[in-house]
Amino acid sequence: MRQKLRDAGRTMVMTNGCFDLLHVGHISYLEASRKLGDSLWVLINSDESVRALKGPTRPIESEAERAYCLAALNCVDHIVVFNNPRLIEEIKLLQPDIYTKAGDYTLDTLHAGEREAFEAVGTEIKFLPFLEGFSTTRMIEKIHRAASL
Repeated sequence: MRQKLRDAGRTMVMTNGCFDLLHVGHISYLEASRKLGDSLWVLINSDESVRALKGPTRPIESEAERAYCLAALNCVDHIVVFNNPRLIEEIKLLQPDIYTKAGDYTLDTLHAGEREAFEAVGTEIKFLPFLEGFSTTRMIEKIHRAASL
């Protein structure tokens, strides 16, 4: 699929994350990412990878549920579930034209190995505005507060 896009001269945008409990911040970010190219590929952390990053109580939704919800969005063209803590192999394989990350990241806070892999394949890295006040952690806190009332 990636090669077909390249052969057709179409632009592939890639982003990644856990995307546990899809919320307004995620959707706003994904829509903005999609506007930058012809096809948006979302790489999501596997359940095992999310647990390693966020702890034993996460993810709330399984990788299949998260992938299904993301795939239902008009702005998302392809979903890839990855198991490694870092995307270095996926970057080398897919060679995206553009990589997006939310504005709470900077070039300095990106994983150095991933940044080097993007640079090696000629990917343009873009940081998109971060929608303040929306996060999965905040949603979980709201649910806990509501449950204790």
